[in-house]
Amino acid sequence: MTTTIAVGGKGGVGKTTVSALLVQGLIRRGAKPVLAVDADPNTCLDELLGVHASASVGSVREEARVLAGRGELPEGISKQQLLELRIAESLVEADDFDLVAMGRSEGPGCYCYANNVLRQVITQLSDAYPWVVIDNEAGLENLSRRIVRRVDWLVLVTDPSARGLTTVRRLHGLAREMEVAFDHFAIVVNRLRGPVPSATARQLADELGTDALIGLPDDDALACIAERGQAVTALATGNPVHVALAPLLTAIIDS
Repeated sequence: MTTTIAVGGKGGVGKTTVSALLVQGLIRRGAKPVLAVDADPNTCLDELLGVHASASVGSVREEARVLAGRGELPEGISKQQLLELRIAESLVEADDFDLVAMGRSEGPGCYCYANNVLRQVITQLSDAYPWVVIDNEAGLENLSRRIVRRVDWLVLVTDPSARGLTTVRRLHGLAREMEVAFDHFAIVVNRLRGPVPSATARQLADELGTDALIGLPDDDALACIAERGQAVTALATGNPVHVALAPLLTAIIDS
């Protein structure tokens, strides 16, 4: 059985960092292997996990489209079969996790076809992974496209600002409107300057019926890692960010 965690939020709040920390946290607790899905066109989850995604769904989509347009598909292989093959080849394999990146479109047309194939590939891949972490683009676009059939945990990341918390409320409402299926819901308030989330954040969590409200400190060590372009594995195990995220990881593993 696969547990799927989808991480979302508005741009710039640290959702990709939280996604990477969740992947590493699961691995450190023996919850592995993990499939990390970078569904944000601004691909950078690979860097935070210390690997390099040399190809993406977007790039292989363009390859299949161009070859099909030129009539240069390999003999006996359809466009969809080629795309599925290239996506499988683009999978980045690490010791305890693998990663697939959506990337951005490099040519005309929408992602509809690539989304359909990615959905099929993730469905097939998920059978081999007990844990899947999806780093979504800003908003809930990927979820609305039904790239995954269901989500066990929807994790919305925000900064401590009033505007950020308002965005969480809006995204939660949007998820309900789009009938995004999720069993559990968590709010992560990132870059806290105080010891706990504000009264406003706690009130919002109660109102929305969250399973977990997590506050992550504005940590100098994590900021330095980001400035140097290092992976989150460089963050010490006992770092306050890891400590603060631990209850969410426990809830996810125990759910």
